Order: sequence, then structure tokens, then C-alpha cells
Amino acid sequence: MDGVGSFGAGRTGSTIDPISFAKQPQTILRVLSWIFSLVVFASIVNEGYVNMGSERLHCVFNKNADACNYGVFVGLVGLLACSFFFLLDYKFASISSVKDRKKAIMVEIGFSGFWAFLYFVSFCFLVNQWSQTTADELPLNQGADAARAAIAFSFFSIITWAGLTVRAVQKYLLGTDMTLFTTEHMDGGAPTQPYPSNSPVGETTETSETYQSPPFTENNAAPTYQVPIY
Repeated sequence: MDGVGSFGAGRTGSTIDPISFAKQPQTILRVLSWIFSLVVFASIVNEGYVNMGSERLHCVFNKNADACNYGVFVGLVGLLACSFFFLLDYKFASISSVKDRKKAIMVEIGFSGFWAFLYFVSFCFLVNQWSQTTADELPLNQGADAARAAIAFSFFSIITWAGLTVRAVQKYLLGTDMTLFTTEHMDGGAPTQPYPSNSPVGETTETSETYQSPPFTENNAAPTYQVPIY
């Protein structure tokens, strides 16, 4: 067997239908997480810093540079991670080793759960700093829209990353029927199958052939006449 029903994936080496792949809930959540991370990252980088009558730029979140740096870090790493796991999802069916599939699922569970927590921290941190920001610190309301966008999409990212964690846990719980795999599959190698034998079960075949005389050679010899004795 070659990977039937292993951690929610199909047969190893099977053709992947792009349309079916795009309609999967995990793919939709992955794309949404990528978009949300991009919005958080781009909002802070582009309009998260304002100039208040000097050459020095200040973070719009209560002039706290740590808030902006944290938001940029979470958004950028989340953006890259979504791209990586998207490719992993697309190539997951081509992984023949059960151990490698299990490792990939465990990495996804750990990272997705951890990043959902980091986005929760980001949401709380940005909301706290934004609530302490006064109108005097933002002349002409500069950067206000970017700050609100970063906060809102940090909250949305909590939901999508939590959803990805749940989906990964579901795939892990599906597991695999270990009876469908040979020892070579468990070790990550390709299975080797012997040539089929036509001999009945329980009988052994000889590797060397013994000479057998053609049939009917002895019976074809001319019979000899014996004189009866009276």
C-alpha cells in the first residue's frame, strides 16, 4: 500500500486537483491568515509611524516602539509561515513516509497554536497602547486608520490561526491504519515487491532445474518377443 488514509491525505503520488485543493477549509483559512498577516504588517510599516514636528518618527501606539515592532514581527513571520505551510499542504500527498507526515502535522499544530497565542497578545497589546494614545499625539489624526486596521486584523488572525490549529489536530487524530503500510514505508523508503510466484501456497520452488527425459521416450521403444516355454 502507498499511503491510503494517512493523516487525512490520499494515496501517495496521486494527482492533486487544484480546484478541490482550493475549496478545502484548511486552504481557505490559510489564505485568509496570509491576507490578515499582510494587512497587519503593511499597516504598521506604511503608516504606523508619524513625524511630530521633528525628524524622529514615533509609533502611533502611544509612542511605544515596542508595540509597532511586535506587530511588524508577528505579521511578517505569520506571512512567511502561511506561505511555507501552503506549499506543505499542496505537497503533503506526495510524502510517502508515515513518520514524515506525522512530523509535518505536529510542526503545524505547534506553530499554528503558538501563533494564535502571539496574535492574541498582539491584539491585547495594541488595544492597550491605542487606548492610551491621546489626540495630541496624532496631529490631523495621522495613522489612526492604520492603527485600527492592525488591531482589527490581529483579532481576525486569532480566529484563523486557531481554526488552522483545530484542522491540524483533526488530521492528527485521524492518524493512519498502520496495517496498510510496509516496513519500508515506515522507514521512509520505497517498498519492494517480489515477483509473483505461480507455485501453490506452502510449496517451495527449486532454483535449479533438473533434467527430465522427454515423455513417452521409454514407451516408444520397440517391444521384444519372448518365446513361450511349455
